[in-house]
Amino acid sequence: MSPYMHKDSTYRISVYTFNKTLQFADRIKKINALEYLPFEGTVSLKNPQHIFCLLEDYGTDPNSIPEHPNYIYFGRWIADGQRELIRSHSVKDRHFIGNTSMDAGLSFIMANHAKVKENDLVFDPFVGTGSLLVACSHFGAYVCGTDIDYNTIHGKGRSSRKNQKWRGPDENIRANLRQYGTEKMYVDVMVSDASKPVWREAALFDAIITDPPYGIRESTRRTGSHKDITKPLDGMYVESHVPVSRAYHLSDIFTDLLNFSARHLVMGGRLVYWLPVYRPEYCDEMVPLHPCLQLISNCEQTLSSHTSRRLVTMEKIKEPEDLDSLAHVSDPRFTLYQGHNAFREKYFSRLNKRASKDNTKYEANGE
Repeated sequence: MSPYMHKDSTYRISVYTFNKTLQFADRIKKINALEYLPFEGTVSLKNPQHIFCLLEDYGTDPNSIPEHPNYIYFGRWIADGQRELIRSHSVKDRHFIGNTSMDAGLSFIMANHAKVKENDLVFDPFVGTGSLLVACSHFGAYVCGTDIDYNTIHGKGRSSRKNQKWRGPDENIRANLRQYGTEKMYVDVMVSDASKPVWREAALFDAIITDPPYGIRESTRRTGSHKDITKPLDGMYVESHVPVSRAYHLSDIFTDLLNFSARHLVMGGRLVYWLPVYRPEYCDEMVPLHPCLQLISNCEQTLSSHTSRRLVTMEKIKEPEDLDSLAHVSDPRFTLYQGHNAFREKYFSRLNKRASKDNTKYEANGE
């Protein structure tokens, strides 16, 4: 790098860390530790000719961050990627958000996994506040979605913002796309039950990208009841009718999602979704499969010491046949799929155990 270090040049050194936050003073120390390098130019913080970057990698587990980095990289900055999208599309500054709005960085990662491109048609069956639609529309895709929650789809009810009690008159998914200049890519969203798809039998979508509810911050519900339902007298539902709902088990959610994707993805289209797992019991065989969908990748995002979620990417390789929708029943791993149903109980069981230990310590200290 000697051509960029001569005495007539100006430069700046920036420090970046992955999976660890450094204080400003610590960053300065790391820059000063590079004084052995043969820099002969003048430091210019505002407008340098050359920018050098020190990158430190502290692994991927936020619950076990090492004292020292696993890897250190140093080099000259050549060009930026698209990481500025994480800042410009930050959920903190978004017009319409909810309790489960997907982080901007993860939304763009999912869009990349799905190979979303201009003029694609992308669908999210658990659309929520539309974070994934925002990311896909940025790449020029037409976007649509469904959700069982009427209030979320119509932007009504209590706000998720700290100092705002109720949602405003224009808080909705369309307004989010308008905020980023992609409203023209908005097809529509509607209230619908993912377990009872309303679409005609045809390959409609270039990609299906979604983050199904896990039963933690949002409930897993579908329409229906274990009891006998008496319909209105005329056999028609009145406008104010609210359907009865019941539990929608995680194993059923993923079975329905894969079957829906096999029927409605175009050939070569991709399904990208998050699968929550209990880490002590996880194995690769727990990832649901389908005869029409090829598993492309399975990546982990650690959430806590005992839970994580897997970003699963699948690609359609053949059209569905009559018995493909029941293939999971004959799969010897079917009982492993059903293990996802206990994710919520295991999640809160671990939290309750931790709270109990903290209370015991509190009482032992006599406080």
